[in-house]
Amino acid sequence: GQSDHLRTRLTHSLEVAKVSRDLARRMHLNEDLCECIALAHDLGHPPFGHSGEAILDTWLQKRGEHFEHNEHSLRIVTVLEKHSSLYQGLNLNREVLEGLQKHSQLQTKKGKNLAHTLEAQLVDHADAIAYTAHDTDDGLTMEILHFAGMSKLPLAAKAMERAAARKTRIRGALLSLLTEDLAQETERRLTEQGIKTLKDVSDSTEPLVEFSDAMKADLNMLEGYLRKELYGHPMVTKTREDGERILTALCDQLEKSPTADLLLLQKKFELTLPQAIRDYVAGMTDAFARKSLIG
Repeated sequence: GQSDHLRTRLTHSLEVAKVSRDLARRMHLNEDLCECIALAHDLGHPPFGHSGEAILDTWLQKRGEHFEHNEHSLRIVTVLEKHSSLYQGLNLNREVLEGLQKHSQLQTKKGKNLAHTLEAQLVDHADAIAYTAHDTDDGLTMEILHFAGMSKLPLAAKAMERAAARKTRIRGALLSLLTEDLAQETERRLTEQGIKTLKDVSDSTEPLVEFSDAMKADLNMLEGYLRKELYGHPMVTKTREDGERILTALCDQLEKSPTADLLLLQKKFELTLPQAIRDYVAGMTDAFARKSLIG
């Protein structure tokens, strides 16, 4: 349920970090950099997951602001969190900050906006791999998804076959199929384009860390199935709608009657009230958001 969103978020970040590290080791990339980007990339998520992000953004847009969780992850580590009294933020290196900044741009913008490191590109795909495997497994456990319906999807069918042969859960089979394909296709692209240096990576106008065309088609089909059958299921949509209602009402409440903590945050960082509400609410867990709403 959405009350478990913080636990789910933490589990997901750890899964992304593990997938990222495994892939980095296989590709001879910087494992520590991949793990650091992976652990930080979801820090900016507000309560109630992606639906909470959309609601917070809608509320803020009416007040001349906006919200995007990757941007907020970067804000947390560069402004809001404190490591030393000498400077703002956590003093992370440029490659980690760039990895967070570029995380949302890799698949939607080509060319100039591609991440300058293979590690940042890798984490973006590790994120997709982890949530696809995790959500598929969750859907089956909750009995919203069923093996019979999923057997028509090429990627799910291959994963079920592998899981049956190895006597494992489908989650592990999906993880291995997707990571194997990503590593092989990436190695092929690096060789084909003669990528040797960081400058070569920066100069490239196409993604270098990528799935094969066949796997992309299979993954898109599975993601479409999850959107329709899992994310669109009444049990899931009701929980999402509850979260959206709570978040909107909470923001309205805080705007009307700011708490002492909110006013302290506003003063400390010299923010407008909507900006302070953004930072304050985005840092809440689902349970704290529910508890904070009066009535």
